[in-house]
Amino acid sequence: MNTAETRILELRHALDEHNYRYYVLDEPSVPDAEYDRLFRELKALEEANPQWVTADSPTQRVGGTALSAFATVRHEIPMLSLGNAFEAQDLLDFDRRVREGLEQTTVEYSCEPKLDGLAVSLLYQQGQLVRGATRGDGSTGEDISTNVRTIRNVPLKLKGSGWPATLEVRGEVYMSKAGFERLNAAQAEAGGKTFANPRNAAAGSLRQLDSKITASRPLEFCCYGIGQVSHDIADTHIGNLKQLQQWGLPISRELQIATSIEQCQAYYQAIGARRQALAYEIDGVVFKVNAIAAQRELGFRAREPRWAIAHKFPASEELTELLGVEFQVGRTGAVTPVARLKPVKVAGVTVANATLHNMDEVARLGVMIGDTVIIRRAGDVIPQVMQVVTERRPADARPVEVPRQCPVCGSEVERTQLIKRSKGKQTVIEGAVYRCVGRLACAAQLKQAIIHFVSRRAMDVDGLGDKIVEQLVDTGLVRSPADLYTLTQEQVLALEGFAEVSSRNLINAIDASRQPTLARFIFALGIPEVGEETAKVLARSLGNLQRIMAARPLVLTYLPDIGQEVAYEIGHFFEEAHNRTVITQLLARGVQPQGEGELHAEFAAATTFEGLVAKLGIPYVGPGAAQKLAERFGSLEKLAAADWLDLRQAVAERAAQAVREYFDDEPRRTEALAVEQQLRDFGMHWASTRREAEGLPLAGQTWVLTGTLESMTREEAKAKLEALGAKVAGSVSAKTHTVVAGPGAGSKLVKAQQLGVRVLDEGQWVAQLAHY
Repeated sequence: MNTAETRILELRHALDEHNYRYYVLDEPSVPDAEYDRLFRELKALEEANPQWVTADSPTQRVGGTALSAFATVRHEIPMLSLGNAFEAQDLLDFDRRVREGLEQTTVEYSCEPKLDGLAVSLLYQQGQLVRGATRGDGSTGEDISTNVRTIRNVPLKLKGSGWPATLEVRGEVYMSKAGFERLNAAQAEAGGKTFANPRNAAAGSLRQLDSKITASRPLEFCCYGIGQVSHDIADTHIGNLKQLQQWGLPISRELQIATSIEQCQAYYQAIGARRQALAYEIDGVVFKVNAIAAQRELGFRAREPRWAIAHKFPASEELTELLGVEFQVGRTGAVTPVARLKPVKVAGVTVANATLHNMDEVARLGVMIGDTVIIRRAGDVIPQVMQVVTERRPADARPVEVPRQCPVCGSEVERTQLIKRSKGKQTVIEGAVYRCVGRLACAAQLKQAIIHFVSRRAMDVDGLGDKIVEQLVDTGLVRSPADLYTLTQEQVLALEGFAEVSSRNLINAIDASRQPTLARFIFALGIPEVGEETAKVLARSLGNLQRIMAARPLVLTYLPDIGQEVAYEIGHFFEEAHNRTVITQLLARGVQPQGEGELHAEFAAATTFEGLVAKLGIPYVGPGAAQKLAERFGSLEKLAAADWLDLRQAVAERAAQAVREYFDDEPRRTEALAVEQQLRDFGMHWASTRREAEGLPLAGQTWVLTGTLESMTREEAKAKLEALGAKVAGSVSAKTHTVVAGPGAGSKLVKAQQLGVRVLDEGQWVAQLAHY
């Protein structure tokens, strides 16, 4: 067997397998572009070696076989594929062949988008829909009548009159982009299979054995031609489609006539430019000789008409090799994997990199370094890895591993965690994102960190906008927020856009920010999950920066509205050496947080032993069991040293076992004792001296601001109320103490009046402030 014959057999086998996966399983393993290349190679080899052409070659038929679960339908007129044009010259050659075949100098063509869906045939008898069928292998398809009837824009009875007694309509069943997104979201929420693209979703939906499932899917139909018909309808293709539209059948809104091949090319370019804005996926444009008589004169080849061609867009999916995976650090610290690819042209652009989103996506894809992968590029969207061709995986493929240190600054890389507690059990759930914890010193995060640091509600450096921050970072003048306080006027003056006055104003504004409130300073640091309100809680409760920086996550959970996830983020931020270094530099360079003092009296001796035991998260030890353990042992040291028999005297067997296992773990035992010691150091321990809270005049009260205030901003008013001990809420309830209503107050004022809540206008409130 010679080389050409061997290659022909290999290509036939490969194409048959791809056809089976595409048409029967609806699970294509290679992109369309790869299939087209294999098909063209086989076709060229068979043309050069016609003695080896057989009737079962993929070049002699269309698609695959019918599913055995459906009855079969034989098409009276075969449903043939179209020839493809991939380059402009291919289209010019098609036009030349058409003009030569018709012996005409010009030809009129119909132009319409090539929808990316599933080709179907609808048979109408006396205007009634009697059958729906898939294309199948072109000669025999599958009877999907029940499912087709569920598609909303397929008429069950034709409108008007004058239709042929027998009318076979051919078209495409597809799914819009929006429908596809809704379907995948619903599938994911229900724990079902999601689809790779709208074409797969449409095909899978149309070929459900349960038509109720098909009915629930957002399928649509668009007709593009006719098959068998008992009498002619019109003398042009577009005339046929217009008449079908009159009878209630949907046709493309983009349908146009071109009187020359140049107009066809212009149509192709125009649709290509609008492709991403269309509501549905298309993979090219179909051009057909418009005159029906001319179509009949040109006739057919073995598998395609001579009077039509599909001009494909550059492939949006391609095969290539994953050479490696690098990790990039985003402006929020997220460490994300980026695929480094063997360069390949996708949608007309050479692609060497693609996104892998996050490590959960890497796991879902099962991708390894060295794999052959399918990548997709749609318009300006960043190319992404869609699928792994596992059958091509090399023996030396390597797993993708997340770096332990940030590739930019060397800080620790940690995986985000969610902590859940239920029925005495604590569960740590890993998040999808890995993050560099060196926020203040990581160059990748630096610009965003400084923009936040100087913002109005943080350090409030007037005149230091985003563009100036970018200049300062790009020129190397600022490598951390602390460097702002070493800038000189001469350095700023050398930057583009600065003059004597503007440079002096910026330096003065930076100097003016050296004494922020403690809450503003904490907020400015940009600790993940710590907004303005949480920063205020930390400042009011713990009183000074040293306690806030030292506080262990479990201790932080004693503060109002700080849960375990937020406490974890705060603790990890201050544990990171890079962040502590920047804070030390800020203090050394004259930044002095104001309002520091003692621990708030509310938290002095506020803890209990049983409360601490309950907070440790020991399985099966809830508040009740914690109370019993506290009563029996009296101290954490005794509890940690207790044997199983002693524990069993206080609590149930499984709780006793859980306590013993907890304290047998040395790191957990050490941490628990360290937490207790910190409670002593802070004055929060149950053995500490309780102090009476200094009575702020509005302590314990909830106030609401509504309408427009004229004498101060809403933020200034909120700050005044909070300084007096009030909590400022965004909505009115029965627990609201007072509502301050300025001009324009609406629903909040109405609700306050309905509930009988005290209401003050701005003048009354300002007068009241004067008495505090």
